Amino acid sequence: MISPKKYAKAAKVSPNGFKTTNEFFNYVFKDEEMIWMGQNTNHLHDHSEIAEAMIDCINEGNYCKYPPPEGFPELKELVVRDLGLGDGFEALITAGGTESLYLCMNDILEPEDNAITCDPGYLIIDNFASRFACSVISIPIYSRECGYKLTPELVLENMDRNTHMVSLIDPLNPLGSSYTKDEIKAFADIANDHDIYLLHDITYRDFAMDHHLAADYAPEKTVTVYSFSKICGMAGLRIGAIVATSDLIESIKSIVINDLGTNVISQAGAIAALRSKNRWVDRIRNTTFRNQKIIKDAVDEVDGAFIPVYPSSGNMMAIDIHKTGVDPLDLADYLLKRKIFVRQGAYTSRAFGDRYIRLSFSIPREQVEIFAENFVDVMEFLRPSN
Repeated sequence: MISPKKYAKAAKVSPNGFKTTNEFFNYVFKDEEMIWMGQNTNHLHDHSEIAEAMIDCINEGNYCKYPPPEGFPELKELVVRDLGLGDGFEALITAGGTESLYLCMNDILEPEDNAITCDPGYLIIDNFASRFACSVISIPIYSRECGYKLTPELVLENMDRNTHMVSLIDPLNPLGSSYTKDEIKAFADIANDHDIYLLHDITYRDFAMDHHLAADYAPEKTVTVYSFSKICGMAGLRIGAIVATSDLIESIKSIVINDLGTNVISQAGAIAALRSKNRWVDRIRNTTFRNQKIIKDAVDEVDGAFIPVYPSSGNMMAIDIHKTGVDPLDLADYLLKRKIFVRQGAYTSRAFGDRYIRLSFSIPREQVEIFAENFVDVMEFLRPSN
């Protein structure tokens, strides 16, 4: 028997009634009545230029050919332009933001290094960092005092001479907290002054009303992770990018495994998404902001429940139910029985997962209203009797 690697992912706990997480996800995927709030996916796109471009790609038979291994030049240029970055920056197209994260960790981190992340956060980042660095310092940030986010002060307090990377998820999955321009500048100063890299994961950037790129202030020390999964509604198509200076991209290219390129159909959709983005991005952003208010009103009806970060700068938020005495796992299970898929907190936090559920709201308003009604009802049912 092959022994598990030291960095093997911890076994996920399957929801009640399912033998494996794969069985569970197959169940929710196949149920067309399920309200999908558990994976931060975007269900607000109509049949649009994005879909038409992919259908045309299929009808023309272009999927029979391998694409350029680094991505179509037009798509690479569109990604850099979308971020407003100038000459000297380059994009490498990948099979989703997750592959981008892995490649960045692999290329930048050495066995003697440590990396700084935060809890709550996207735990896959911690897992990837642990594969290539000596240690991962996960800083607890579930606190009003730090604004429910990693701060420059916390980084300075926790870094040492071996710190080589700081992970910034911005906006933060699962809380929706984000950074001001001054905070991003402060992180950039740390990177420049201490010769460390910023891994700036901007997967949810376009849901925020205001957002700032670390690459603008520390271009030589920032790798930006870009995704089409969320704002473009292309999660199942697995396409993303790494954006950095040309020197950094050249280094990352040397450890690419997927050297036959990223899905041709996905790239056709991504090109169409960036060409048409200015025609739909405001509609989607405004819808998600209105949907947040519906959820907030429902949470305010439940004594002891609150939203740590409101409004969220992402398309997701956490609802803290710790003081209600209700277990987040029980709440997620009961909502699932009512065909509403949310995630209990342990999915995004080792230290605080027993306090909250996470849910996304880039779905039609009618479905958000169904969640709001059921949340109040189920919380009343599950609340322990005095």
